[in-house]
Amino acid sequence: MQSIEKLKFLTESQVRSIAQQFGTPVFVYSRERIEKSCDTALAFPNAYGLTVRYAMKANPNRTILEIMKRKGIQIDASSEYEARRALHYGFNPSEIMLTSQELAKGIKELVEKGVTFNACSLRQLEAFGNLFPGKEISIRFNPGLGSGHTKKTDVGGNTSSFGIWHEEISKVKEIVKKYDLKVFKVHTHIGSGSDPAVWKIVAQVSLDIAAQFPECRILNLGGGFKVGRMEDEKTTDLQVIGKPVIELFQEFAKKNGTKLHMEIEPGSFLMVNNGVILTAVDDIVSTGNKGYTFLKVDAGMDVNTRPALYAAKHPFVIVPKEGTHSGKTAEYVIVGHCCESGDLFTQAEGGGPITITTGEAKLGDYVVVEGAGAYCSSMSVKNYNSFPETAEVLVGLDDSFQLIRKRQNLEQIFQNEVSVSL
Repeated sequence: MQSIEKLKFLTESQVRSIAQQFGTPVFVYSRERIEKSCDTALAFPNAYGLTVRYAMKANPNRTILEIMKRKGIQIDASSEYEARRALHYGFNPSEIMLTSQELAKGIKELVEKGVTFNACSLRQLEAFGNLFPGKEISIRFNPGLGSGHTKKTDVGGNTSSFGIWHEEISKVKEIVKKYDLKVFKVHTHIGSGSDPAVWKIVAQVSLDIAAQFPECRILNLGGGFKVGRMEDEKTTDLQVIGKPVIELFQEFAKKNGTKLHMEIEPGSFLMVNNGVILTAVDDIVSTGNKGYTFLKVDAGMDVNTRPALYAAKHPFVIVPKEGTHSGKTAEYVIVGHCCESGDLFTQAEGGGPITITTGEAKLGDYVVVEGAGAYCSSMSVKNYNSFPETAEVLVGLDDSFQLIRKRQNLEQIFQNEVSVSL
């Protein structure tokens, strides 16, 4: 029998208070838990020094970035806009590395400010060389291996376009020589599966690549640390996967004479289970004895697109609006409020509804979507059906509630539209 999920950091009383004060749907984050996750990442085993970069695409809210900055965590930006956002919120240019699928149109300005550019293709490397001959460069390689729970979260191997294919190192060397570039950093990233054995193998492959660039002094091993959202899922133990890699770095130092500084780039690990979406039951409908009971909540793919995109699983916890639980359980398909057949929060891989077992729900009860701290607010199908962008709240160290993003109003949804004469 499927286990009934429990609240991870909120109490039922807090759920009711937040809903009454800020309305639903609303994202809620725990500062205490975010800081603890930061401390865990900062303690990642290393031989010769460590830099932790936050993959800010996971959740770029201003307050979240401020927490990261205060903890001494630097930034991994996936677009020039993320880099500019981090600059705007007070990160030093030297604390930001730009790793972008698209060649940044403002690359010259950003690099001149001091942002580290991480070349992700031969074209990007050539463009950098043209602009900055003789300068230091970081290069992202695809090591030929990947790890992810679906192909959509696997960013290594021959099904992924991320990074320069490892067999093209000779071409890399040609461009580096042509522009007299200094490869001071090598970067790899395999995805979000975080199989410890695969991670160690990729670390060795990455070290072998680094060995081909004598001026390399930093190896960035990316993220890819699995976070268990569901009760039956395990979360990566960073100490377990990190300790064997220390030996690899030490062996590299003996063989090549360079004590490589390590970088890692957690995004999910720092945020996933430290945030929730607080929603309310808007309707309950049935499609008969051979069908399903659908629990309709007041949020959907406009708030969290992961289920529609990946068939991703989230824990769901029913909190009575008033009184206490009846003690009864029920099986529901939880659906969003968007007029879209794919807006299923409980979705089978490849599409279609699946049921989950929760406490029995009534109209107006609250449904807490756990595991929503990363890649939910930032990756939402914003404004679909013209639903406003969701508000966000931080639970402080003193258990106070602070609004860190206002709920969008109707006018803000269409404020950039231009009236023309027809």
